[in-house]
Amino acid sequence: MAGLMIPYGNLIAAEALLDAPIDVAKKKALADAALAAATGAGASYCDVRIGRYLRQFVITREDKVQNVVNTESTGVGIRVLVDGAWGFAASNRLTSDGVAQAARQAAAIARANAKVQTDKVQLAKAPGVGEVAWRTPIKKNAMEVPIKDKVDLLLGVNAAAVKAGADFVNSMLFLVNEQKYFASTDGSYIDQDVHRIWAPMTVTAIDKASGKFRTRDGLSSPMGMGFEYLDGAAAGKVVSPNGVVNYSSSYDMLEDAVASAKQAREKLTAPSVKPGKYDLVLDPSHTWLTIHESVGHPLELDRVLGYEANYAGTSFATLDKRRDKFRYGSDQVTLFADKTQVGSLGAVGYDDEGVKTKRWNLVQDGTLVDYQTIRDQAHILGKTESDGCCYADSWSSVQFQRMANVSLAPGKNKLSVADLVKDVENGIYIIGDGSFSIDQQRYNAQFGGQLFYEIKNGKITGMLEDVAYQIRTPEFWNACVAVCDDSDYRLGGSFFDGKGQPGQVSAVSHGSSTARFNGVNVINTARKLG
Repeated sequence: MAGLMIPYGNLIAAEALLDAPIDVAKKKALADAALAAATGAGASYCDVRIGRYLRQFVITREDKVQNVVNTESTGVGIRVLVDGAWGFAASNRLTSDGVAQAARQAAAIARANAKVQTDKVQLAKAPGVGEVAWRTPIKKNAMEVPIKDKVDLLLGVNAAAVKAGADFVNSMLFLVNEQKYFASTDGSYIDQDVHRIWAPMTVTAIDKASGKFRTRDGLSSPMGMGFEYLDGAAAGKVVSPNGVVNYSSSYDMLEDAVASAKQAREKLTAPSVKPGKYDLVLDPSHTWLTIHESVGHPLELDRVLGYEANYAGTSFATLDKRRDKFRYGSDQVTLFADKTQVGSLGAVGYDDEGVKTKRWNLVQDGTLVDYQTIRDQAHILGKTESDGCCYADSWSSVQFQRMANVSLAPGKNKLSVADLVKDVENGIYIIGDGSFSIDQQRYNAQFGGQLFYEIKNGKITGMLEDVAYQIRTPEFWNACVAVCDDSDYRLGGSFFDGKGQPGQVSAVSHGSSTARFNGVNVINTARKLG
């Protein structure tokens, strides 16, 4: 996971976000022109991605609008195989001549690459699906909501936070609509319309006497939904045993702003944690990041093979561990990949290689059983088909392996959060994600959070501060002793997950129910000066 990386595009007026998408018939005609040019230039395989990428960012602070950004990026990316080597070219000229020229350029690049490539690409089959379409099942297109309404929402959120005790507050809206068309020589013509939304905020409270300050980030999850996510419906709320509201299928930003202000101020007087071993009760709003870093990334096959070694790349989970039935976690731990989960950031019908998305297990009852693959990797694992994990963040970027939604399966037996807490003698309940660090092989890591509560003899006794826990990935997941049932299952995720050189971003969700991990090392992160 990288920091915030705002994708590029041409600045446009907000109204232009509502322009009609390119006609499907026109996109098919352009795709056919590119496919014909590529095969005519000697390509044994070709795929064409015609994309229109729309993004809107609204950023505020207290009673000020800091920025409103609307971008559009439209063009075609063409990937081909010639003599067993890849070639890629892109163009913003959406004419028959423009796409044909790009296809021929991609073929020329592939032919040059073939001269220096030692092993030919082995491409797993992806049967053509004909003409199909897939849409994020939104109820309200966020792009259609007037800017004024969005600004009013955010400024109202800021005012509520200040009234509740905040000294500073930043609130934002990030909206994305990807209109993607894929065609290939396999016989697929796939039209997809993908929507995502995120409403992050950071609330700060200051003790003016000492100059000490504390922050609390919002507990919203980025989602593959429309503007209906911000309607705050009660059905989307989960209230933890200590009264903290967590949000899943809908988000009340105003309510969370008030809670953020009060809890940020409460942090100013919360006692600092005493380092040591604790049993941790981890809320899904926190666990998603631990899953992302210690499971999602190390089980990407390109990292396992050493092909990807930046952004804390490579992996401890080498191929021999799958062969030897490595114990990634306890019997309570089943971790699965799922690109079909409704509402998730990564939900699409087909990936950027035309592969239909699916669900499959990576860790089954604690044992490592699989990785995440794309078409030219599948043969390495003895698979005949890709897992559908190939994506690009733009028509102008070449598609490559990206993480699926990777989640911790709920427990099989009925178990509530209250049930989980009541058996903890000396523990900490952690809500929300915070700062983290992880080594190059995704083995040693450290995670913070937003809210920390002491658990003594089965009861939550009060807030703590300065908490972070240290893990070795397999030791941590083997310390999992219980996971709540599916009634507590919720999604978190990353809206801007970075990978690759040149860097690309993707959006991915990670779900879980609240889980307990015994005997985890907790450190005190407070800075002591002088």
